[in-house]
Amino acid sequence: MALPSPDSDQWQNPARVFALGVRESLKSVLAYVLFGTFIGIGALAHDTGFSLGWALVSSALIWAGPAQVILMSSLHSGATAIQAAIAVTLTAIRLMPMVVSLLPMMRTPGTRFYHLILPAHFTAVTFWVEGFRLFPLVPRERRIVFGNGMGTGFVLICLIATVIGFQMAAKLPPLFGVAVLALTPLTFLYSTALNAKQTADKVALVLGIALYPLVAIFKTGVDILISGILAGTIAFGVHVWRRRR
Repeated sequence: MALPSPDSDQWQNPARVFALGVRESLKSVLAYVLFGTFIGIGALAHDTGFSLGWALVSSALIWAGPAQVILMSSLHSGATAIQAAIAVTLTAIRLMPMVVSLLPMMRTPGTRFYHLILPAHFTAVTFWVEGFRLFPLVPRERRIVFGNGMGTGFVLICLIATVIGFQMAAKLPPLFGVAVLALTPLTFLYSTALNAKQTADKVALVLGIALYPLVAIFKTGVDILISGILAGTIAFGVHVWRRRR
């Protein structure tokens, strides 16, 4: 089912709008990617000695597969809680541009800071991609409620998958667990390529892929960040040059 037209009376009921957001999350192709990814997270939690309750809290509060892998791996290897927290925080930096680009689409003149706390928490790769696709179809004053519904739906999918993965851990081949964790970055790359309309977008994507192996040679520990900044800066320069021509 398509979303109602912007002038439909269905947008007047916040509960209905929230339910529409949940429905769209369950319809999304990316929901299947999340499901597979968090089966791997649940299996990893089991194999590294964490409880199911701990894994569920981690999935709800962190809600980022790579960050959860780092958290569990570092704590399991003997790192302190502070060291693990710093590592997880550094991985979250990659999400900041997504938050900065998506939240302005949800703001209205009457929006308060606390209205955006939950959408900011939900903003990850999946939410960001679907937000840019769906928010233009939603009246601006209802986008926060709709986004909260969509984010809630995605998190519920992750929690269910975490439970399944935890229970199936003994039966999952290690290679399968690694493979499902790669679904999210591969899907994000595919979605970004499909949505790259402007020349600058395409230049940034191609350069990011090309520069990463070169930057990785130096083993900085922040290879993705460096290659992303370089590719984005060059792409922005190309964009400015083309506009001045």
